[in-house]
Amino acid sequence: MKLKMLLAATAMVLANAATAQELTVWDWKSGDPAAATYIEAAKKEFEAAHPGVTVNFVMQPHDQYYTLLGTALSAGSGPDVFLVHGGAQAKSRADALADLTAQSAGLAGLADFTADNGAVVALPITIQGFTVYYNKARYTEAGLDPANPPKTWDELKAACEAIKAKGAVPCFAMGNKEGFGSEFFVSALAASMLTPEEQAAFAKGELKWSSPKMKAILQAWVDTQAWGWYEEGANSMPKFMDEYEMFMRGDAANTIGLLSDVAHWKQFDDMLGAENVGAFRHPAPEAVVSGTDGGPMLPLAGGIGYGVNKAGANAALATELVQVLAAPGPIAVFAADAGILPANPAVDTSGLNSPTLATILPWTASAAAPMAHSNSSPEELEELHRQSQLLLNGEVTVDDAAARMDEVQAKAHGG
Repeated sequence: MKLKMLLAATAMVLANAATAQELTVWDWKSGDPAAATYIEAAKKEFEAAHPGVTVNFVMQPHDQYYTLLGTALSAGSGPDVFLVHGGAQAKSRADALADLTAQSAGLAGLADFTADNGAVVALPITIQGFTVYYNKARYTEAGLDPANPPKTWDELKAACEAIKAKGAVPCFAMGNKEGFGSEFFVSALAASMLTPEEQAAFAKGELKWSSPKMKAILQAWVDTQAWGWYEEGANSMPKFMDEYEMFMRGDAANTIGLLSDVAHWKQFDDMLGAENVGAFRHPAPEAVVSGTDGGPMLPLAGGIGYGVNKAGANAALATELVQVLAAPGPIAVFAADAGILPANPAVDTSGLNSPTLATILPWTASAAAPMAHSNSSPEELEELHRQSQLLLNGEVTVDDAAARMDEVQAKAHGG
């Protein structure tokens, strides 16, 4: 009898071991307190529906994320599921990602997660974009009208001169230690300076960095530094989160921030008070595209999304996990706690009450433009980071930087 019981118990253990599975998810969000409830909600929902399956989220450092991911995928040891930014970061990894087209119906921002062959390679969970946030108290202090932020390049220059003359804080907080500041700047200006056709040509590598408009953007990057818009040592300041902590302390009048999740209206409202935060679309020199209200354009795209490693041993199960990560229930938690703009239209966002958000939301329909940097190849972005730092330091000319960017762009696009 004891032998039979022992054999039965052993069989049960072996059966449980055989059915027990583990899925590994890589991202740069799961260690963020603002994302903790979303991660927990998705994990709980999935594991409840899949007894014996454990989901492990592994947070990787954001500034090294794609290097670590690329190394792991090349070695065949990549995670089952991984988070990617929309645009080039997702599309350039299409060969490693499973086709999730069948699971993507109804989600917004899909174009930024769709490969050249038409396959959706990750399910977006957020909509993302860039806008300028400003501190109304700093505007008042500089003699500016906080109810009427700049709408043109000349108005922005005049506002920065007034802020600079006051001498209390720089016009913009700027963190470019990793080169991310230049990404935001390029996309903010390109939104109004490039036509839709030029945006498409740029994404294909057909519009060169040495073209007049792209060179004008690089020149504006140099000029704004020369005009004293930024704090000293911008190349030594990390964008996440030192730049934004600087703004939230009131130590800068403006910052180019995000629409979703982090460094955005909710964080700024919480730290500065909703009554002290405003937003405007970044003006650009030589603007040729405008919103329906005649103002600048808003860079807007699919934000971040989870994809499935198609070489993983548990790809089918991982696909089900990604569906849960993009589902209305967990995403509603993420929206409430972190203030994301969800890619899933079934999520109720009526509880996101903020005067700043109320200002921004209509722009997503009336002034949306492609996010140029997210349509640049990873190789171009890496070189832009380096050239942008050299430009701020005065170590290269705009012509030299544009020529080098052309070389990298041509190689990335098979030229």
